[in-house]
Amino acid sequence: VAVKDPTAVERANLLNMAKLSIKGLIESALSFGRTLDSDYPPLQQFFVVMEHCLKHGLKVRKSFLSYNKTIWGPLELVEKLYPEAEEIAASVRDLPGLKTPLGRARAWLRLALMQKKMADYLRCLIIQRDLLSEFYEYHALMMEEEGAVIVGLLVGLNVIDANLCVKGEDLDSQVGVIDFSVYLKSDDDIGGKERNVQIAAILDQKNYVEELNRQLNSTVSSLHARVDSLEKSNTKLIEELAIAKNNIIKLQEENHQLRSENTLILMKTQHHLEATKVDVEAELQTYKHSRQGLDEMYNEARRQLREEAQLRQDMENELVVQVSMKHEIELAMKLLEKDIHEKQDTLIGLRQQLDEVKAINMEMYQKLQVSEDAMKEKNEIITRLEDKTNQINATMKQLEQRLQQAEKAQMEAEAEDEKLKQEYVNKSESLQNEFSQKEKQLLQLETDLKIEKEWRQTLEDDLQKEKETVSHLRIETQEIVNLKKEFLKLQEKNKQLKRICGDQEAALQELASKLSESKLKIEDIKEANKALQGQVWLKDKEATHCKLCEKEFSLSKRKHHCRNCGEIFCNACSDNELPLPSSPKPVRVCDSCHAILIQRCSSNVP
Repeated sequence: VAVKDPTAVERANLLNMAKLSIKGLIESALSFGRTLDSDYPPLQQFFVVMEHCLKHGLKVRKSFLSYNKTIWGPLELVEKLYPEAEEIAASVRDLPGLKTPLGRARAWLRLALMQKKMADYLRCLIIQRDLLSEFYEYHALMMEEEGAVIVGLLVGLNVIDANLCVKGEDLDSQVGVIDFSVYLKSDDDIGGKERNVQIAAILDQKNYVEELNRQLNSTVSSLHARVDSLEKSNTKLIEELAIAKNNIIKLQEENHQLRSENTLILMKTQHHLEATKVDVEAELQTYKHSRQGLDEMYNEARRQLREEAQLRQDMENELVVQVSMKHEIELAMKLLEKDIHEKQDTLIGLRQQLDEVKAINMEMYQKLQVSEDAMKEKNEIITRLEDKTNQINATMKQLEQRLQQAEKAQMEAEAEDEKLKQEYVNKSESLQNEFSQKEKQLLQLETDLKIEKEWRQTLEDDLQKEKETVSHLRIETQEIVNLKKEFLKLQEKNKQLKRICGDQEAALQELASKLSESKLKIEDIKEANKALQGQVWLKDKEATHCKLCEKEFSLSKRKHHCRNCGEIFCNACSDNELPLPSSPKPVRVCDSCHAILIQRCSSNVP
């Protein structure tokens, strides 16, 4: 059973009581047929019910001495929302006999009923929920839909005329207790329904006439206000028209004066224009003559400026070319040095990359071995799980067979039970023991059936779990296959990198060998130059014998002189020849410095 909210039950009870009290008050007032006073019991009960409705869900406010819980706070708020309520609020505050806020609230309710505006005041109050939340809890009747329903019911009280004396009553000390005996039905109430219907129809007509009269009064007052406003606007317009006419006459006079002044000004300006035209023509002729001379001077200066600018541009271009050539030479030297350093750095970097690739290859190989081991283990687990699922399927089939057998046994037991019931009329005493035994067997079969069903449910859960594990393992195997493919791709990339690295190493080795050879040759040349510094070519008279074979020069043994080291050899000793692309014949080379030998005439040969 659903537990109901106690606050909702309270709201429903208060709404029902409000309905009963308002209905009873209207019916009794219609049957009473005249103005109600403060001693009328249904009216007193109505005020008590309204007090309980307004107190529902009211927040407790702390005062200086004790806790305060009163409905005067929200009712006092109405005068700020509805300006017509200021009158009753002021009259309630001015009453001399009221000392407590509760008494002021009771007096306010009575005055609002006499004004027939209680529904309007409370409707303005419940619309402002944000202001009401300062005084009421969120579950209070005035914060929920029941408050709007009660406000709608209060509209029906406008048919009642009440004349209540608030000044002499002791409203502070009244005890608000609801008398439920008033709302119980009696035979007299059932008998007087027809009279109540007639009185209700008369009162409806009276209310219609009052409402129509109120609307007509409001329209008449609005029409009077419109007439007054139109009369005021008409008088203002007449005054404005007279002022406008006076202004028009003044403007016409000013217009005539301005026109006469305008004609005088035109005459003066025409004379002045004729004089200025003559002056302007003379000035224009002098300006033209001076302009021609200035144009010739300007053209001559412009031509000289162009020639000087062209000369300056040519000089700047030559300077830029020379500076660029100097920079290119310096850059070529720097680039050669930088190229050698970069090649050395790239060689070091390539070796480091080769070491890193080797380390990565080893790591990938180890990971591949680990992944293959994991694959083997997971394949073994999958085979075990498949065997286990086959076993579970076999047990499921056995359980289904046993379940069918148990159902057949239950059907047979039910058939036997029916037969025993038919025979029980004749053989009740003899077959009572057997029937009890069959019931025991049936209960045992039912318990066995329940146990088998539970066992089957557990097996199905285990099977579902095993299927989930198998799916997870398949996903993992797929991931391992993908990792294997990635590893193969990485191996191919590694081979390509190794090939590129080998090619680069071979190229670097060739470059290094060539650079070492060139460096050695440069060092040899530098050493030979250092050794030969200060040496002088021998004279022809002094060079009579070959330096290698020490034989005398003759026609058959001609002199060959090295222009680098200054040594003189015969043609038999200097047989080292070097082919050159510029000469058709090979050139003889010095044995010591490998420079080109120059053939010289011997001193004894003319």
